[in-house]
Amino acid sequence: MNINHELLQFYAYKKLIKRKEAPEILEECKTRNIGVRDYLLLKEVITETSELEARAAYYCMPSVEIDMLDIDQRLFELFSYDFMKKHKIIPVWEDKNGTVTVATGKPLDAHALSALSTKLSGKYDFVLVPPVQIDRYIDSISAVESTKNALYDLNSEKTDKLIMALGGEATVSSDNDVINNPAVRLVDSIIKEAIPFRASDIHIEPFEQKVKVRYRVDGDLQERAEFPIEAYSAISARLKIMSGLNIAERRVPQDGRINMVIGGKEYDFRVSTLPTVFGEKFVIRILDKTSFQFTRADLGFTDEENALVDKMLAHPHGIILLTGPTGCGKSTTLYSFLKEVNDPTVNIVTVEDPVEYSMPGVNQTQVNTKANMTFAAALRSILRQDPDIIMIGEIRDEETAEIAVRSAITGHIVFSTLHTNDAPGAIVRLEDMKVKDYLVADALVGVIAQRLVKKLCPACKKRGRTNAREMEILGITEPVSIARPQGCQFCNNTGYKGRVAVHELMYMNEKMRTAVLAEKNLENLRKIAIENGMTPLSDCCRDLVYKGITSIQELMSLNVE
Repeated sequence: MNINHELLQFYAYKKLIKRKEAPEILEECKTRNIGVRDYLLLKEVITETSELEARAAYYCMPSVEIDMLDIDQRLFELFSYDFMKKHKIIPVWEDKNGTVTVATGKPLDAHALSALSTKLSGKYDFVLVPPVQIDRYIDSISAVESTKNALYDLNSEKTDKLIMALGGEATVSSDNDVINNPAVRLVDSIIKEAIPFRASDIHIEPFEQKVKVRYRVDGDLQERAEFPIEAYSAISARLKIMSGLNIAERRVPQDGRINMVIGGKEYDFRVSTLPTVFGEKFVIRILDKTSFQFTRADLGFTDEENALVDKMLAHPHGIILLTGPTGCGKSTTLYSFLKEVNDPTVNIVTVEDPVEYSMPGVNQTQVNTKANMTFAAALRSILRQDPDIIMIGEIRDEETAEIAVRSAITGHIVFSTLHTNDAPGAIVRLEDMKVKDYLVADALVGVIAQRLVKKLCPACKKRGRTNAREMEILGITEPVSIARPQGCQFCNNTGYKGRVAVHELMYMNEKMRTAVLAEKNLENLRKIAIENGMTPLSDCCRDLVYKGITSIQELMSLNVE
């Protein structure tokens, strides 16, 4: 336990944990027979990224995230994927003196050093990277190769059929090998490849001569593969079988689900079909079911915003709304709030369409319109289940809005979402749904408007002084240094990698409640909210531009004032 004790003391010195918590953590580690680092990761006290700097200092190594490295494929291909994942190492490059830089996630691994020396002679320099990033990099390379091989087999199948049509002999042994195996492998590899690429959706689109596969990464669609239209019937059948859809039905849209375990994690894939001129288009939404570990810091909340959120969550009853367009992370933020308030002493019930993440200790209900299980119908039943906290996936109609608001004023905390452009717009939207203004003023605790903006790629972004146009956009008169997108191999030449949320928080104090009753004009409500301390979305994004996290282009794309 000496190493554990030393590491724990070092983490306390780096303020990753509180020093007074160290004895209890050590005792827990002894009881569970687990290392300190593994225990802290398990309990989500640290993440592999947040501990990177401290861990590097402990081992006296430089540290870097793997996206910053330009990996020599010649060295990479000397070792098997299984070996590199097991020992958490990737050879990066070799300098002119023969010294090899090696990225490692497990410092001082004697077995890895021994195996390295069999393939690479000379000296080594080590750089520490998060182990999960090594796995993700290797998985992405493996998945791309798998897709290429499956596509090659599909094209070979097309050639073999042509040979047979001309009277020749095919190169495959059976019809089953020709029709099924390439399609099965291609579908599996397309789905698995999307995970290390951090895709949120997969689009499989048939056209006249070919089928395109595109991934939505950081909000933008990126083309990943093409295959011949002749193979699409087998691909479509495979997808429908996996997702439990009717194979024979091609005339109407269908919805299904696929559950798969990839890299030790369970994923839920929501499959939607849409009939088009050249066949059915598939869109697959990707959800990680097993590791919902988002905190408010991960979601981009600042210290000032967290103080307001704390005040909202401390209310004994009332409704808290998340607003924004589709795909802006409203549900993710709601789940993070539910995770905070989840406690054995309270009864939490949700009604969702669909249930996106499974949360232990929370009673989750799914909408089923075919069985007349609508949001409103489910909400009426939920109120007879003695709930303390209710989460409604979305307020879509007048009946749901009325029940939600009345639930909030009768002793329940209610979380829900609305589609509005900004936080004050939620007040007008509720009143449009025939909810009386005095009920809105009484029930509403706060509104959080949210957007996602793309983060600049840390590997290639470049800083420079603002020009006249950029100063006009930022509303400044003196030049400042900002970062701009460039494009490199790690961001697929987009200049961006990952997204972060920006927020607009409107807290309903007495001044705002009075304004709801007296003011019906949205612009006037917005002015009052800003005077009352609300920071607009554009100002939040502008701060990220100054910090070099995002770009001027992303600020302009918000299209809010």
